[in-house]
Amino acid sequence: MTQQQLSRATFPDLPVYPEKMIQFGEGNFMRAFVDWQLQQMNNKGLFQGSAVLVQPIEQGLGDMLAKQDYLYTVLLNGIMQQQTVNDHEIITSVSRVINPYSDYEGYLALAENDELEFITSNTTEAGIAYRPEDRLADAPPKSFPGKLTALLHRRFQLGKKGFTIIPCELIDRNGEKLKEVVLQYANDWLLGEAFVQWLEQENTFCCSLVDRIVPGYPRDKAQALAEELGYQDNLMVTAEPFLFWVIEGPASLSDRLPLAKAGLNVVVTEDMTPYRERKVHLLNGPHTAMVPLALLAGLETVEDVMNDATYSVFVKKLIEEELIPMLDLPREELQSYAEAVQERFKNPFIRHELTSISLNSISKFKTRLLPVLLRYQREKGVLPKLTTLAFAALLLSYRGDKIERQDGAEVITVFDEAWSRPDEFVGVILKDASLWGEDLTHVPNLVQAIEGYLHQLEASGSRAALQQLI
Repeated sequence: MTQQQLSRATFPDLPVYPEKMIQFGEGNFMRAFVDWQLQQMNNKGLFQGSAVLVQPIEQGLGDMLAKQDYLYTVLLNGIMQQQTVNDHEIITSVSRVINPYSDYEGYLALAENDELEFITSNTTEAGIAYRPEDRLADAPPKSFPGKLTALLHRRFQLGKKGFTIIPCELIDRNGEKLKEVVLQYANDWLLGEAFVQWLEQENTFCCSLVDRIVPGYPRDKAQALAEELGYQDNLMVTAEPFLFWVIEGPASLSDRLPLAKAGLNVVVTEDMTPYRERKVHLLNGPHTAMVPLALLAGLETVEDVMNDATYSVFVKKLIEEELIPMLDLPREELQSYAEAVQERFKNPFIRHELTSISLNSISKFKTRLLPVLLRYQREKGVLPKLTTLAFAALLLSYRGDKIERQDGAEVITVFDEAWSRPDEFVGVILKDASLWGEDLTHVPNLVQAIEGYLHQLEASGSRAALQQLI
C-alpha cells in the first residue's frame, strides 16, 4: 500500500518556530545532528527557534525538502550504555531552504532578520577554503566563506549586530580557519577597515568538534519503515543515539544556546584541544587502522570487524596498548571513552561501510595515527607494532590491485610512481614529505619494519599477519 507523503497536511498540528539560526548545509549529517538538537531544545521549551538552511552547492536537497514542507524523520538506532535504542521523531526545526544560486537576493535578505543569531555549517572538509576568483559582485560567490563574507557585509551595512558562528566541518581549528578566509576576502574585496573591525568585535567564530555517526537514508528498509511509520519520507535519516559536540566559545553561549540544559551531550569550553585529541586518536584512529587490514581480509563493515575474533582483539589492543598511553588525559576518562567507542563500533543497526571510511586514508593516517606512532617511538624507543602493521597495510592498499583507492589524483600519482619501483618503494614513499609532513625514513627502524610487514602481508595475508602479532 502506498503511504501518504510526509507534509504539514499529513500532520497539521506540528509546531512552527521563528528562524534563529542560518545553517549552511542541508545534508544528512546536519539534519541529524544540529537540527535534531534544535528539536530537543524546542521540545523542552528552551529555544523555540528554527534553522533556515542554505544550499552550499547549486544541486542540493532544497526541492525535496520543500515537497515535504521541510519535515523529515530522524531514526535513532543503536546500543547506548548497554541499552537498545530504536526511536523515531519528525523534525520540525527546519523552516525553509534557500538556494543562493537561484535566489541570491533572498539569501542576502537573511541579513535583515534581527532574530537570526547563530550560523552553523558543514560544507565538507574542503568547504573552508579560499577561492581567489570569488568576487563580492558574484551572485553568489562559489565558496562557502565567500558567500558568508557577502552575507556578513550586508549585515554590517544594515548596522545590525553580528553572529555567533559555529562551523562543524571536520578540520582542526575550523572556526579560526573560517575567520581567516573571511578576513582574507574582506581584504581582497576592499571592504574597508570599519567592516573588519565589525567582524572582529561583533562576531564570534567558535571552533567546534562534532561526533555522531550518521549513515543517512535507510534505502534497504525504506518501504518497511514507510509502512511502520504510516507515511512516506524520502528524506528520513538514520543516526546512532550517541552524540557529542564540543564548542570552544564564551561561557555565555551555554545560556543563549541551551543545548546542555536540554540534556544533550554538549560541552562549551575555553579549550577544546583535549577533546579533539581524544576523538581523533581513539575513534577516528581505530577506524583508519582497521580499514586496510579488514578490507584485505574481505570484511565489509565496522560491525564485521567487531564481530571477528581476530580483528576485534586488534582494535582493543591497539586502543589500550598503543593509543591510550600516548594521550595526555586521565586514563580513567580515556578508558571510559574507549569503551563507549567500541560499543558504538558494534552497533548492529548501522551498516558502516569500511570503503566509506577509506576515503582520503593517507591524510587521515597522517592526522590520526602518525603522531601516535612517532611519539611512541620517541618515548619507548621501539615502534608500536599494531599501528606499524596498519601503516604497512595502508601502503599496500594504495598499490591499487587489491583495494580500490579513494583519494586525490595527485596522491594516487605519487603512489603509482613509487610502486613502479617495488624494490625501492618503502624508502621512496616514506621520504615523501608532501604525504606525511616530514621525511619518515629518519624514524629509527621504520623502513625495515614496513618492508617486513609488507612481505608478511603479501606472503600470508592480513589475518595471519595480525594473528602473529596479537
